[in-house]
Amino acid sequence: QVRLVESGGGLVQAGDSLRLACAVSGRTFTAYAMSWFRRAPGKEREFVAGITRVHGATAYADSVKGRFTISRDTGDNTVYLQMNSLEPGDTAVYFCGASTLAGGITRRADRYQYWGQGTQVTVSS
Repeated sequence: QVRLVESGGGLVQAGDSLRLACAVSGRTFTAYAMSWFRRAPGKEREFVAGITRVHGATAYADSVKGRFTISRDTGDNTVYLQMNSLEPGDTAVYFCGASTLAGGITRRADRYQYWGQGTQVTVSS
């Protein structure tokens, strides 16, 4: 059983920062890439940022580029999302996903095999 557990969400004001963490535990598996997605009320789940396990290559959605930073700690199997200059439009449930498929960081949610339960981020104006 593979578990992904997100933490770090909360209620903040516009301009504030939050750091999300996604801890991976359970049976050993090799994730090619891990990414953060988010789902705002009434919207589809959308890609936010991703990182490859081996080389640490990253990719970002245009809407968060320059404000969010994804990183990983391979020693404790944790992926982080540092979110700065938060805006009300960033309000969503944030999920981390792990993909075992090679070929770069995919922005398609259906290419991820493992998901966490999500953590709520609310940004007030």
